Amino acid sequence: MNTPPTLQQPRPHSLVLAASRFHARGSRLAWALMLGGLMCAGGWSVSHAADTTDHSAKPTTAAKTPAKRVSAPVEASAEAEPVDLGQDIKKALRDKLIDRKKLTLVISDKPEPAPKTSSPTRSTTPAAASSRAKAEEVVMPEPAAPAAVVRPPAVVGRPAPVAHGPVINPRDSREYIRAKAAALTGHTSPAAAHDKADSGHGEVHWSYSGTTGPQAWSKLQPEFSTCAAGQRQSPINIDDTATLQGPAEALQFNYQPSNAVVVNNGHTIQVNLQGNNTLTVRGSTYTLLQFHFHTPSEEQVNYRNFAMVVHLVHRNAEGQLAVVAVLLEPGEASPLLDKVWTYMPLDVNDTVRTPAGLIDVSELLPKDQRYYQFMGSLTTPPCTEGVLWMVLKQPSQVSQAQLRLFQQLYPNNARPVQPLNNRPVRSAM
Repeated sequence: MNTPPTLQQPRPHSLVLAASRFHARGSRLAWALMLGGLMCAGGWSVSHAADTTDHSAKPTTAAKTPAKRVSAPVEASAEAEPVDLGQDIKKALRDKLIDRKKLTLVISDKPEPAPKTSSPTRSTTPAAASSRAKAEEVVMPEPAAPAAVVRPPAVVGRPAPVAHGPVINPRDSREYIRAKAAALTGHTSPAAAHDKADSGHGEVHWSYSGTTGPQAWSKLQPEFSTCAAGQRQSPINIDDTATLQGPAEALQFNYQPSNAVVVNNGHTIQVNLQGNNTLTVRGSTYTLLQFHFHTPSEEQVNYRNFAMVVHLVHRNAEGQLAVVAVLLEPGEASPLLDKVWTYMPLDVNDTVRTPAGLIDVSELLPKDQRYYQFMGSLTTPPCTEGVLWMVLKQPSQVSQAQLRLFQQLYPNNARPVQPLNNRPVRSAM
């Protein structure tokens, strides 16, 4: 007799096992979907959850075991390391980790390289490992509402240039003032000029020939422009027939033996005096500062140059300059020049101090002290005008040996004569 087959009833424990497996798998999938939705709509930042989990006072039990790198499906990771996602989500809700209203994405153009370790596993927080696992399992759509915040990489640029005003070298200022003061006494200081020419700034060196000669003085430096633009420049040619002839006051010289320093300044031999040597003229007293030499004479009388001229440079209390020109022609030796030449320095910028009271300038003056008088300028740069000139009519004498000795150092240190420009020239009778 055929007996209909009887269906075998499943065992209760088998049903429970199957249901639990289905429930476990379904629960994991449901929680994963919920986590993805919360991350998109609720704005839970993965980095925030990881940071909060790292700094939590009570870490989860899963943090005790380091999570392995997730490179396989989620099931393999679940089998290797059981993770209760439900408990993690509940704990996150209880701890109020999901409290953001917006989702913030941090985009980096250069992801940080993973640290190199010898161990195949690395230590990560449970939230970070769980997030990576869910990211592999669930494809999440891009959120449309939140705006992505892009942090541009820091650009390190060059510092902006700092605007500087004109820089003044204090040494240049002092040297210029010193040179200006020396110029007002007859000659500029060549030491300062040489130093500035060598350093490439400040005053340039001037000379009596070539590209730095008298014809170029006004172009060497702006302060020298008067050498070309001035209307009362020295020296001049004195035409005796065109002078204002008549009576004139006598020059009152009060010279006495004095101490002196002989200087080779690169343009001439100059004697700086120490003592009370004065000249009184036009109601003013001028102190003798220094005297120096030119060959041939810079001044001309009736278009004639003399062998040499000595310029005696004076200055009064108001700073006005008065120069007495003593013309020299060949003849007997000059006692004063013998003393000066004895202590003549041979090197440029060298100085020699004479014995006390050796120099008496009155030895240079001729007996006849009548003169030509006119207003002029310095005969060297910066060619400052407003200088009172007296050219003694009677020349003194200089020997050929004395003249030759000076000309071996400075064969020609005379500025050419300048236009008179209708200036009056007095001829004292």
